[in-house]
Amino acid sequence: MGADPKDARGGEATIRLEEVSRWYGEILGVNKVSVDIRAGITGLVGPNGSGKSTLLNVISGVIRPGQGRVSVLDRPVWNNPQLRRRMGYCSQVDNFYEKYTGLEFIRSMLTLHGRGREWATRTADKTLERVALGEQRDKRIRAYSKGMRQRIKIALALAHEPEVLILDEPFNGLDPVGRREMMRLFEDYARQGRTLLISSHILHEIEQMTDHILMMSNGYVVAEGQVRHVRDMLSKHPYRVYVRCTEPRRLAKLVLAEDGVISLDLTDETSLTLLTRDPDAFFLKLNRIILEHDLEVDVVTLADENVQSIYQYLSGREHH
Repeated sequence: MGADPKDARGGEATIRLEEVSRWYGEILGVNKVSVDIRAGITGLVGPNGSGKSTLLNVISGVIRPGQGRVSVLDRPVWNNPQLRRRMGYCSQVDNFYEKYTGLEFIRSMLTLHGRGREWATRTADKTLERVALGEQRDKRIRAYSKGMRQRIKIALALAHEPEVLILDEPFNGLDPVGRREMMRLFEDYARQGRTLLISSHILHEIEQMTDHILMMSNGYVVAEGQVRHVRDMLSKHPYRVYVRCTEPRRLAKLVLAEDGVISLDLTDETSLTLLTRDPDAFFLKLNRIILEHDLEVDVVTLADENVQSIYQYLSGREHH
């Protein structure tokens, strides 16, 4: 069996950034970022506008840093076509040939590798199966749902089996089943000794795949390391959890009987919001309550407003 992707931290840095900065005119994208990223899964977390996408674009060679050095696999990234063959990138932006079917799209991109149409067709077909789009391979992309469009972007990023895979908010548009499927896919890929850098604005989402994170705010990396160390810094800051269900009042009564809930509000007739300092423990208790009392729950998520306040706290502690 391969190594646990959460523990694959040995060896030299696969991705290295040294004092990297990037501006858009007078607007700061990222500022003085110096990090080493090794094999396995690393999560890049931060609120929208924190600089995550800019950093990923710099690492992937899409844009050039204004200052500093970026290397992947011990080679400079900028203007290095040979290195890009060893990298895969899933952008947040949708950019497809809408009239193509899924199979035609992936195959057409793979033919650019110069390995022949037969290889491109075979590889495209296999990759669409990996991302659970096999049955939709002959459907035109313009008819794809948002979740299907997200899956085909992931397929394009990993079709050529890159050593380094960079994914910008890859779970956007996916339902809970799809998110779990893609998480398993990324974990399996990391077990092969690959390097994955995955961005998200939801810390809990990243925690399900890896213990190692970079946390960004306002263009800075404000925290780096294992999740538990970052959580230690956040221990004074409760998390707001939003739950949508059919019987919010009944669920509220059951939840308040448990330890760890600081406060609770009935948001409306179908949902409630609560504060807890230990979301992981709370989610375990919530699962038990739902099963024991046969409750119907549609959505459980960390509310973004509170996550935003955590990033602001870290940014202020680090730079003011």
